[in-house]
Amino acid sequence: MAAFETTRPTYGSSTAVSTLFSRMFGAVSAWNDARITRKSLSSLTDRELEDIGLVRGDIDAVAQSSFIR
Repeated sequence: MAAFETTRPTYGSSTAVSTLFSRMFGAVSAWNDARITRKSLSSLTDRELEDIGLVRGDIDAVAQSSFIR
């Protein structure tokens, strides 16, 4: 009777591929977080933005800083 081991680790390519997908997923997730932040801040009135110490011109910078993290 022959036995085949099916749990052998693969070397090299799977690690690189998983790293690539992990980085891509992280980038898409960060972009989506920035998009949601930008949309939420844009929906606030000028008075509400002033209450949290922002002006309309700050929205892109705040969203971009959340994207970079």
